[in-house]
Amino acid sequence: MDTTLLVIQGLNGLQLGLLLFLVASGLTLVFGILDFVNLAHGSLYMVGAFICASLTFYFDSFLIALVVSLPLIGIFGYLFEIVVARKLYERDHLDHVLGTFGAILVIDTVAHIIWGANGISVPLPDYLEGQVSLTSDIQIPVFRLLIIAAGLASAALLFWMVNYTRLGMLIRAGASNRTMVSALGVDIKTLFSLVFAMGAVLAGLAGMLIAPITEASLGMGNNIIITAFVVIIVGGIGSMKGAFIAALIIGVIDTLGRAFLDDIFALFMSSEAAENSAPAISSMLIYLLMASVLYFKPAGLFPPKVR
Repeated sequence: MDTTLLVIQGLNGLQLGLLLFLVASGLTLVFGILDFVNLAHGSLYMVGAFICASLTFYFDSFLIALVVSLPLIGIFGYLFEIVVARKLYERDHLDHVLGTFGAILVIDTVAHIIWGANGISVPLPDYLEGQVSLTSDIQIPVFRLLIIAAGLASAALLFWMVNYTRLGMLIRAGASNRTMVSALGVDIKTLFSLVFAMGAVLAGLAGMLIAPITEASLGMGNNIIITAFVVIIVGGIGSMKGAFIAALIIGVIDTLGRAFLDDIFALFMSSEAAENSAPAISSMLIYLLMASVLYFKPAGLFPPKVR
């Protein structure tokens, strides 16, 4: 096995894991704290990518577009909570699924009308186009390192906010007993709107960071939302620590599986059979992991502590 390729793919897996964490952390805030199943969370990822792509051409700067896009996607998430999600809180999860699936169709259609059917490629400035040499054989694109740094910084900031600030204390208290928090004078509706907006910002940030690598395109959130649900199930619904660790595990497994599974299979089967079977098996790895975790630890690897 090529050590250089292993290190590069490992870093790619770390990057993917941190992007998954950005999406899954917002999802676990909404799902774990508000008990709301939001299938449209992936649409927030897509809208963030499109807004950032448009503003990149408007400002002629990706970084300025990124900074301006974050509050815009937060406002979009805040309004989405008021118009759609708030009406569904008291209903069961099936209504959540049906309501947010309808929202996906509406958001995709509006995005189609505004941005068209073709994707938008996002240009990067020259200083983000280069590569950093870790060794003589290992070179990593600067922008991928930026994604890793942004993901780690977001994780640290989110952990600090949830555990050491008044807002985080109110979020945790509202998740435990919203009736008591409301009786103490806290506007629980506004609090939950802020939580929803925060989840939208995290998902939108992931979409903005991936857009220069792939592109902003219709339906780009539909696949990642499935993987994000796998992350929070493996990590433990409502657990930020679980979402972080599970996202890294899944990102690395998915990346290394696609890169090396055919070589591993070739050790005990023909090359043709390995090449044909490896792609199918590699796409199943994260779901096999989820099934194994659900069998041995149904609450996830790091379930939140409850009394």
